[in-house]
Amino acid sequence: MTGSTTPIHVGGASPYDVLIGHGLADRLPGVLGERVERVALLYAADLAEQAGPFLDALVERYDVLALGLPDGESAKTSAVANDCWEALGEKGFTRSDAVVTFGGGATTDLGGFVAATWLRGVRVVHVPTTLLAMVDAAVGGKTGINTAAGKNLVGAFHEPAGVLCDLDLLATLPRAELVAGLGEVVKCGFIADPEILRLVETTDPETLDADSPVLAELVERAVRVKVEVVVADLKETGGEGGHPGREVLNYGHTLGHAVEKHSGYTVRHGEAVAIGCVYAAELARLAGLLADDVAVRHRETFARVGLPVSVTGVGFDDLIGAMRVDKKARGSQLRFLVLRGLADPTILAGPDDALLRKAFEAVAS
Repeated sequence: MTGSTTPIHVGGASPYDVLIGHGLADRLPGVLGERVERVALLYAADLAEQAGPFLDALVERYDVLALGLPDGESAKTSAVANDCWEALGEKGFTRSDAVVTFGGGATTDLGGFVAATWLRGVRVVHVPTTLLAMVDAAVGGKTGINTAAGKNLVGAFHEPAGVLCDLDLLATLPRAELVAGLGEVVKCGFIADPEILRLVETTDPETLDADSPVLAELVERAVRVKVEVVVADLKETGGEGGHPGREVLNYGHTLGHAVEKHSGYTVRHGEAVAIGCVYAAELARLAGLLADDVAVRHRETFARVGLPVSVTGVGFDDLIGAMRVDKKARGSQLRFLVLRGLADPTILAGPDDALLRKAFEAVAS
């Protein structure tokens, strides 16, 4: 399917465009540019067929090294990154060559990290294949791998040269993965753009598919939310006027990452974020910051699209250790991104353990 393409410009020191549309494979060489000679296509190995049109577009112009990666979070290890570095070295990649990632958020994170660290940084273009990656991992320049201590604890900021969000790629996405991606979309509605919530609450979730104009608008809106945040605070140093800056994008992630880690990453990221947002809303409500109806709306809106709003088989004591190594923590003090109202974020620093435990009751099955 082809049609109109929406460009969303990302300003800053290293400007680039996010292109959202259908049938974007032919746009890839133009984003990479003329100076590139070699391109490493880092793709999720189970997506070889879907990657075909993009690989074809590359081999017509460049010397291509195709590297299949393990599925999901298992790709985000130092061992896999090292394998990629060794392959780039054997192929003679120089600083003027480039990396293209093709896959979901894990592929984007790993591939972006490889590009950020090879020769201290080479050009990278992301082709996200999941809704989650389109609205989250592919935009903003964060890259990373996991360690035994937690998720994304090793990484670098490395902005892409461009992002191609080809909505046709969502047609083969398992329904559960599409739904999981809506976790980050709905999150954007609560932290910055309530129109996202209205669209979700007034649309039959079953109609949200690759051809849905509503889904296309949701992708565009969620990308714009992230772009506005990262342009103002690329390296998470803080916003202006009391705004938490880039930390706002971590809404729901403190508990969410802990849930993911405890499950061995069998709980999808978007699912964990939904649970984490419901928890953060309850925490803000108990702290006297958030109205009851907004906290209830969290549970109802995430559940409406089919996302979990509670966690089973795990207790608060199982998760608190992982939360204490969250990137927002400062020393021994936990810090949570919470809301005072729709699109009104703030930081709740050092909440009492009793409050944390009480809030957990809202998501404990």
